[in-house]
Amino acid sequence: MTNDRFESLEGKRFVLVGGTGAIGSALATRLAARGASLVLLARSENRLGDKTCPAGAESVCLDATKPDQVDAAFEHISSGGDVHGVAHLVGSILLRPAHLTSSEDWHRTLMTNLYSAFYTLRAAIKVITRAGGSIAFVSSAAGSVGLPNHEAISAAKAGLEGLVRSSAASYAASGIRVNAVSPGLVKTPLSEQLLSNPAAERNSTSMHPLKRLGEPEDVARVLEFLLDPANSWLTGQIIGVDGGLSSLRTRTAA
Repeated sequence: MTNDRFESLEGKRFVLVGGTGAIGSALATRLAARGASLVLLARSENRLGDKTCPAGAESVCLDATKPDQVDAAFEHISSGGDVHGVAHLVGSILLRPAHLTSSEDWHRTLMTNLYSAFYTLRAAIKVITRAGGSIAFVSSAAGSVGLPNHEAISAAKAGLEGLVRSSAASYAASGIRVNAVSPGLVKTPLSEQLLSNPAAERNSTSMHPLKRLGEPEDVARVLEFLLDPANSWLTGQIIGVDGGLSSLRTRTAA
C-alpha cells in the first residue's frame, strides 16, 4: 500500500525503537513509501538485516532497557543529521494475576514497557530537531481499563501514559509533540500464545465491540499520523486504536 494522498516526507528522518517488530515493520514501510529516511533500532541483529526492512534504512543494534546503550545510539544517530520524529515500539504482554506474578516478571515488564520508554524519551529530547518534532509511544487499552490478570502490564502502561502527558507539557514550548496510541489486542508474534486455540481467539475477539482483533497496520496508520509534521497541533494525547474496547459497551445488563 502506498500513501500517495499524503505529502512527501523526503528530507525527514525518523527513528523507530523496536522497528523490526510487527507494528514497527508496518510503520517503517509506510514512512519509507513517503520518502522518509529511517533509522531502525532493535535488539536482534538478524532482524535488522532482514529483507523486510526498507531499503536504505540505517540500523543500530541495542537493548532498549539499557540506558547507556540508548544514549549512545541516539548520540550516534544525531551525528548523521536532524531527527524529526521518534517512535518507541518496544513492549511485551504478561497476563497473570498479581499473586502469580514473580518479582522477575514484574521487573521485566516494567523494564520493557516503561523504563525503556523513559530512556528513549530522555535520549530523543536531546537530539530531536531544533524546529520541533514528534515522539510517539505504544500504550495499551489495559493502561486505562481494568482488565483481569493484567496487573503488571496495566501498571506499566498507565505509567507510560503519565509519562506521555507530563513530557508533552514539559516540551510543548520547544515544539516537541508527545503522544501515544493505545491498542487492544493486535495479532502479532507477541500475541500468538494468547490466540493459540480457537476458543481463546473467539473470547478475545468478543471483548472488542467491532468483533475483530487488530492488525499491525491498524496501529501503524495512527502512529504515522502522530509522527507526520502536518499534524503539528496534536500533543499529550492517548489515542485508542482498540476496536472500541476501552470506551464502548455493546451489551446491556439483563
